Amino acid sequence: VISKVCSIFGMRIKMRMKMNFEKNQLITVDIVDMTSEGEGLGKLDGFPFFVKDTVIGDQALVRIVKLKKNYGYGRLEKVIRPASCRREPKCSFHKSCGGCQIQAMSYESQLTFKQTKVKNNLIRIGGFEEEKINAVLEPIVGMEEPFGYRNKAQYPIGKDKNGNPVAGFYAGRTHSIIANTDCLLGAAENREILEKVLAYMKEEGIAPYDEESGKGLIRHVLIRKGFASGELMICLIVNQKGRNGIYLKNQDKLISSLSHIKGMTSISVSVNCDRTNVIMGKEIHTIWGKDTISDTIFIRNPEKGFAPTEKGITFAISPRSFYQVNPVQTEKLYSLALSFAGLTGAETVWDLYCGIGTISLFLSQKADKVYGVEIVEQAVKNARENAALNEISNVEFFAGAAEEVVPAKYRESGGTLRSDVVVLDPPRKGCDEKLLQTVIQMEPKRIVYVRCDPAPLARDLKYFGENGYVLKRICPCDMFGHSYHVETVCLLSKRSIMSM
Repeated sequence: VISKVCSIFGMRIKMRMKMNFEKNQLITVDIVDMTSEGEGLGKLDGFPFFVKDTVIGDQALVRIVKLKKNYGYGRLEKVIRPASCRREPKCSFHKSCGGCQIQAMSYESQLTFKQTKVKNNLIRIGGFEEEKINAVLEPIVGMEEPFGYRNKAQYPIGKDKNGNPVAGFYAGRTHSIIANTDCLLGAAENREILEKVLAYMKEEGIAPYDEESGKGLIRHVLIRKGFASGELMICLIVNQKGRNGIYLKNQDKLISSLSHIKGMTSISVSVNCDRTNVIMGKEIHTIWGKDTISDTIFIRNPEKGFAPTEKGITFAISPRSFYQVNPVQTEKLYSLALSFAGLTGAETVWDLYCGIGTISLFLSQKADKVYGVEIVEQAVKNARENAALNEISNVEFFAGAAEEVVPAKYRESGGTLRSDVVVLDPPRKGCDEKLLQTVIQMEPKRIVYVRCDPAPLARDLKYFGENGYVLKRICPCDMFGHSYHVETVCLLSKRSIMSM
């Protein structure tokens, strides 16, 4: 009864506090924490405010933009006293773009933020004891250079107030384009490519796509680069079907301009005439060069500072291929996964959500047999082609949803399907519970779990813990510098194996 009364009384206090604040009011707030999405959290007279673009330790002048019953939102007007970790962002668009939520923090502080984020999620959501997490959580693997790391960029095309075509990025939580052809996270060649496309559109009077009317031709420009090969790919997403291989006015003029850029290997168009937010269309047609570009990922030794080994795996990448956007960190992430798997050459491995076979082909170097499962049929086709390209014969790929394929294979085997190691690298929405149940039934000795969101990761690790698996190692890896995202690779071992 006392706790309920105190809770009600506390709520009433907050309600009265709220009444002392008004929208558009200027307040001074000390930022004492950050949300998992990189927003600063400050309190004034005990009432919490979330303030974008602030970092822990800032004292900030804030304008109230929204008030809820128990909290409010503020817009940063001025940093009165900067935190020791605050840095001047290199990008002048960092506030409006929304892609680099924590660029105002020093990179070392970004890594600390992400390490803490993983730890807190495992404790609060996973229910793990702090002492246990401290014992198994390894230092986050950071980047040597946290700029220019993205090998893929998708630029929406629109027009400015004067009607000129522009390329850039959507402002946070909007579809308003911020004109910027030189994102500091992308490849250096992106700017030249975009400027040539925009110049061509202006000269030929080609209108960008308009979401409201559904009219206009060019919707997006996709650029990919093979960091190891230096090969470049551009794919124009267009709002009309072609005729006799022609999709653009004076198409040869654009091809001539782009094909002279050093490294240009593939120019294609993707036809998307649907009124949708989905970027890529179902039809892709190469109008110059090859259908794919190549890139090579090298296996590295985590025990020796990620020194590269002799073996590299080459991948053919199409416009639609899923391929990690940070190849330098991908080598570290996948090498950690391979190390965690503890393969000796005798194991059977199932790699679920295998994409174009990146982790599968890594694992094949030290496993007896690897099975990969992927829902995207084109990705499975690419995976098989990549296996052939690297002359790897001990892998087999299945097309279909992992939560359907694996249980079906288990039933077909009469419940005898087993795997020494299971690797999980699910998309953002995570693993289906039916799949998790089947993984448990397969009784793998080890589970290697790679996940880009520590909250659902913690939930699934809790599930495995309740079903006979012990969390042995956790290592965050920074794949997306200056954003709040963090990738994590974990190792779980079967409890009965551990007790032997």
